[in-house]
Amino acid sequence: MKRYANGYISNRVLKLNVGFLLAAGPGHSHETVFDVPAVRVSDDLDLAYIRGPVRLSRTKEGILVQEQLEVALNEECSRCLENVFTQLTIDLAELFSYPVAAGAEFSVSDDGILDLAPLIRAEVLIAISGGVLCRPDCKGLCPDCGANLNLTSCSCADEQIDPRMAKLKELLDASK
Repeated sequence: MKRYANGYISNRVLKLNVGFLLAAGPGHSHETVFDVPAVRVSDDLDLAYIRGPVRLSRTKEGILVQEQLEVALNEECSRCLENVFTQLTIDLAELFSYPVAAGAEFSVSDDGILDLAPLIRAEVLIAISGGVLCRPDCKGLCPDCGANLNLTSCSCADEQIDPRMAKLKELLDASK
């Protein structure tokens, strides 16, 4: 496999030639296993690896792709911005229409090539849409000085009280 200067292989490994399944007709299937090293899936998504079984089944409407992939990526923690190596398992079941149907999100091109990159990209982005945390109890960054509260403590929050909360602080102090 050709590696580029950035260390990733081309996302062409995610393009599968399924012409043999199209010619075989409905009811035929093919199974393979992905073991892809660092790959740039799209301009906004790089994965450290993609591994797992892929089942391709020919139907009247096209090719049914069923896969359970393990993927890994380097992301930033949503709270403290530290780098986090994240491993995910994504289950995919999608029908790639053939011939290309109007309104179909995924389809097999006329030359028999099925591109898994858009599907994998969509599923990974959905899986991490809630954000990635370095650990469940991540304290994040101080909103005033930007200190990582997991590594240090700061007195910014004690020094400045939001004027809208001043009365509540007075009540809290009075109850002590």
